[in-house]
Amino acid sequence: MTALQQDNPLRAVAPSTPTSIPPGVEYHRAYAGEKRRVLRGILAIVLLFAGLIGFAQLFLLGAAVIDSQLLGRTGFTPLQHAAGALSLAALIPYSMLLQRVLYGAPAGSLHSVAGHFRFGVFARGLLFFGPLLLTVVAIGYLVPGEAIPWTTADLVAFFVIGMILTPLAAAGEEYGLRGLMFRVVGGWTRGTRSGALLGIVVTTVVFSLFHGTLDPYLLTSYLVLFSSMAIITWRTGGLEVAIALHAVYNVASLVLGTTLHLDLGGALSSRGEIAGSIASLVPSAGLVVITAIVWWMTRKTGPARTAVT
Repeated sequence: MTALQQDNPLRAVAPSTPTSIPPGVEYHRAYAGEKRRVLRGILAIVLLFAGLIGFAQLFLLGAAVIDSQLLGRTGFTPLQHAAGALSLAALIPYSMLLQRVLYGAPAGSLHSVAGHFRFGVFARGLLFFGPLLLTVVAIGYLVPGEAIPWTTADLVAFFVIGMILTPLAAAGEEYGLRGLMFRVVGGWTRGTRSGALLGIVVTTVVFSLFHGTLDPYLLTSYLVLFSSMAIITWRTGGLEVAIALHAVYNVASLVLGTTLHLDLGGALSSRGEIAGSIASLVPSAGLVVITAIVWWMTRKTGPARTAVT
């Protein structure tokens, strides 16, 4: 019986996992075996980030052509934001493909230890933790920022993008980083706990630095966000709760940012020059609380594992 099946509001019945995934292992140990396959793992990570950058350049180029040639627009536009979101969403099938080609694991195993996406776990994570995270993200926006003019059409477009594409972008980051990369690095050690620790640290530090800022407040907020998502993925045995939380975090930030007419494009393009504040850490406090709750809920059973047949 897994950690999600005992007195746990995030519980879900897990069927037998496909035979190419070892039975009775935690999520991050799906690729672990007799050989550590470090070189294969490095190749997987290189291809993952190549895809991340390549998809972004491709989609953003297409959006720029449409904006400039057809719409006569420049700068940060809703179409540019949609392109960025779609490039991240593309990591979902891409990560599954890399897993299949490099490790022979079925695509569905990337969702969770159950071998499929557990919609019940996703819904319960959204219901239990979504309101708390939404609240702390909103509190962080009480500190006024520099406002710029937006047209009504742009604001409506950003809202639609936020509701439809931003959750997919958040999911893409989870499948790529807390899914594929976490499993790759987590399989490099001999021990399960050491694999979890290495996977959490490496994925968190690498992707936090990838966001391009060394401001102590902003960097800390990224470190807390990504480490929380990794720990929650490990303890729940899948990406569902992390996806729900990451989607709430990003959607709330986008909707509040446009509601307050903030310069979203400037914030995204010049992260290295932005100075954070203590307000940047308010959502981090909420994420720490949520992560602690998930850990407490799985304290007796431990992290969820693949089914033993």
